[in-house]
Amino acid sequence: MIRSWFGKGRSDPQLPQERGPLRCAISGALEIDTLGLQASLAAGEPAMGPPTGGNFIVSAIGTARLDGNSELTRYYDDDHRMIQVMAGPGGGEDTVQDVSFYAPWDSVVPGGPSEWARWTGPRGLIGAPEYDADGILFSRYWGEGQDHADLVEFVETVDDGDETRQIHQRCMLYSRSVGSGEEMLLLNIERDLAHQAQAQGAAITFMIGYGLGAADIRRV
Repeated sequence: MIRSWFGKGRSDPQLPQERGPLRCAISGALEIDTLGLQASLAAGEPAMGPPTGGNFIVSAIGTARLDGNSELTRYYDDDHRMIQVMAGPGGGEDTVQDVSFYAPWDSVVPGGPSEWARWTGPRGLIGAPEYDADGILFSRYWGEGQDHADLVEFVETVDDGDETRQIHQRCMLYSRSVGSGEEMLLLNIERDLAHQAQAQGAAITFMIGYGLGAADIRRV
């Protein structure tokens, strides 16, 4: 609580905490400018149509420490879209290394262990050099060569203002050229570590994303 300077013992409500390199709080707003991105995609056919910008109201914030030099911050809204920022640990906008904007596209719920193995096993669909999404071909972004690549794993701490959860993430990133730009496909499996969820995760989520410049996003 913040003590009032003008009344001993009186307190004011706690101010929302500004978090991550974009210094935005839960329930705060970010403005996304996608005009340059739309122009770069204009000559192609984005999987979900041209991405739209405007105000993005933050409903939850996730963080994950990836290594000694990088920290992942994800700002989520109620439509399950996310602004993902890679930056120096605890740093501000001047430490931002990468910014991307993702929206959910599809999801799959494998029917059992054999189906999970088909998707995430040693030679599964996720991690192969290419991924065919109903006729749209993406190439693997993480991992070089034609061998199968292991999924990237990390634990994300997600706070929605009411509770904080530890979410185990297993994911793989793919990409393809669209117009003069690049479209990304993130295949992601989440498991809440606080609950007795399936070891594999409940579903596989497909998210379409695009890289942005740090100047394309500002706090409102």
